[in-house]
Amino acid sequence: MTLDDQITEGYHQQGVRTGVLEVICGSMFSGKTEELMRRIKRALIARLKVVVFKPVTDTRYHATNVVSHDKNSIPSIPISNSAQMLDLIKDADVVGIDEAQFIDNGIIDVCQKLSDNGIRVIVSGLDMDFMRRPFGPMPALMSIADRVTKVHAVCMDCGAPANFSYRLGDDDRVVVLGAMKEYACLCRSCYLARIKKTAE
Repeated sequence: MTLDDQITEGYHQQGVRTGVLEVICGSMFSGKTEELMRRIKRALIARLKVVVFKPVTDTRYHATNVVSHDKNSIPSIPISNSAQMLDLIKDADVVGIDEAQFIDNGIIDVCQKLSDNGIRVIVSGLDMDFMRRPFGPMPALMSIADRVTKVHAVCMDCGAPANFSYRLGDDDRVVVLGAMKEYACLCRSCYLARIKKTAE
């Protein structure tokens, strides 16, 4: 059974639409947004009605589109809070949400409500912040999800699989939107080595 078979399994049962909540998580540069976009594009090919959301604060690459670090993009609706989604979804079959860690905790109930009402909800976001702490609503979303996909980056120091986002510089704010110049993705050993070196 392929990944796509597993993802769509149970979505349509005997012609009846059943909801599902899928969460894609991982570190910076792990391909979370790329995977979200891949699933969204397949839904569009299947002629399903799709709506994609992202936090209004995420303007790194484009004001409205969801854009991956590889510069691939899909149209989206920027939102300032989770409640807005319920007013904008209309008759969507599939709802995509990028950078969910930056959305308020109300997103948990919204995703539960949408999937309970027969909508396929696909969420992507960072599972941990730069200090390796659970990030925003992501842990709760992972708990209630039907399926969780954890994607892995490549360690920028040694080339091993990487799960941690290391903040470059001394800015200690939890939310700092950025790219390669702000973060490095590291494996556990290299993350700890950099922390140790910084403390010296």
